[in-house]
Amino acid sequence: MSYRGKKENSPVSPLKKRRASWSELWVNHHHLLTSSPLDFAAKFQSLTPPTPISKSKTLLPPDFTLLLPDLILIRIIEKIPKSHRKNLSLVCKRWFKLHGRLVRSLRLSDWGFLASGRLISRFPNLDTVDLVSGCLISPPNSGILVNHRIVSFTVDVGSYQSWSFFEENLLSVEVVDRGLKALAGGCSNLRKLVVTNTSELGLLNVAEECSMLQELELHKCSDSCSDSVLLGIGAFENLQILRLVVNVDGLYHSLVSDIGLMILAQGCKRLVKLELVGCEGGFDGIKEIGECCQMLEELTVCDHKMESGWLGGLRYCENLKTLRLVSCKKIDNDPDEELSCCCPALERLQLEKCQLRDKNTVKALFKICEAAREIVFQDCWGLDDDIFSLATAFGRVKLLYLEGCSLLTTSGLESVILHWHELEHLKVVSCKNIKDSEVSPSLSALFSALVELQWRPDTRSHLSSSLTETGIGGKGGKFFKKT
Repeated sequence: MSYRGKKENSPVSPLKKRRASWSELWVNHHHLLTSSPLDFAAKFQSLTPPTPISKSKTLLPPDFTLLLPDLILIRIIEKIPKSHRKNLSLVCKRWFKLHGRLVRSLRLSDWGFLASGRLISRFPNLDTVDLVSGCLISPPNSGILVNHRIVSFTVDVGSYQSWSFFEENLLSVEVVDRGLKALAGGCSNLRKLVVTNTSELGLLNVAEECSMLQELELHKCSDSCSDSVLLGIGAFENLQILRLVVNVDGLYHSLVSDIGLMILAQGCKRLVKLELVGCEGGFDGIKEIGECCQMLEELTVCDHKMESGWLGGLRYCENLKTLRLVSCKKIDNDPDEELSCCCPALERLQLEKCQLRDKNTVKALFKICEAAREIVFQDCWGLDDDIFSLATAFGRVKLLYLEGCSLLTTSGLESVILHWHELEHLKVVSCKNIKDSEVSPSLSALFSALVELQWRPDTRSHLSSSLTETGIGGKGGKFFKKT
């Protein structure tokens, strides 16, 4: 008999057959739990018996991410740039769900994704949702894209034949309200919501579930009673930023009057920023906003349909710091010329794409905003030397920004800014009638004392200044010598 047979039949010591005690098992188990994932994986591989490798199948490397809990893996994925996170969601089902938990902002284009409940299950931690594009019924496979500054949507060939296309293809108010109720029930951490064509009931459902909502953008109030929709906005206790888009030329039309502005002011007393687009209020509505919204710091009025004399209501906004007027065809039809009060806390006046041809209106506006220290004119029509001379009403200007003011000349600019002894920042861009050759010595001395100067009145002067050190633009005789 061979030596191996004798060894197999030989008796084994009883010490080797002794079972491990419970304390030893607990110590070994505790040691495995406290060890690092890599050590645990190495020990796990050493304990598992080797499996035979078949010729037809190849072994894949082990997935060590299975040893990591979800919280640690989410922290790792957060370090990856957002542009690459979508690719990670294709790795496996687990990573697909983890990626959905990291998404915070979403712009909905298919309303069925919300109505079916897939949006909430896919992205449970959303805090910013834009529903405007999803509220519009548009063909998904169309190659024609209509883009507006507030919304973009697709249309079929020949379908966009009237200006009422947007209103005709909006979802009904009832459907939008049901979607808002489902969204609020699943995403209670919402901080910003953009929605259109909803009612008071839909907003109340959101206010009840999403108590931390701070920013709301509401497009096109429902046609039944536009002013009453604003009652739902008053239910948001922590609302600080509100953008109310009532009327947009070429897309849709609704109505918000002084009554609606009063309702808004009574309900949203903690507003910090307010933007009114296409509203039809007046003096009473602006006055109520100023008296009730004591924390209001920034007011934007865009393409308004306000009644005459609405500018007088601004003097009741005692804590207003920034006033922006955008795309206003006429600032005020009949301003009160005997305005004696101004906005005492106003720091910045910004006019963008406004008509400034009416001298009385501009004079009344500058009188109300005479405490402003930063003045901005961007692409304003009618701002010539005569209108700009009214800016001497501002006594403590520190910053002046001019862009696209083609009627203003060098002498008109000089006659005003020489009166501003506290001016520190001057920016002049794309004002073709302001010439470098017309700059006087007194204006040059003012430029040298400024903290910041951006001087690009026209493209020609900008081009010549940018080519100064390149040698381009000089006469050829200086560069090409005869040999």
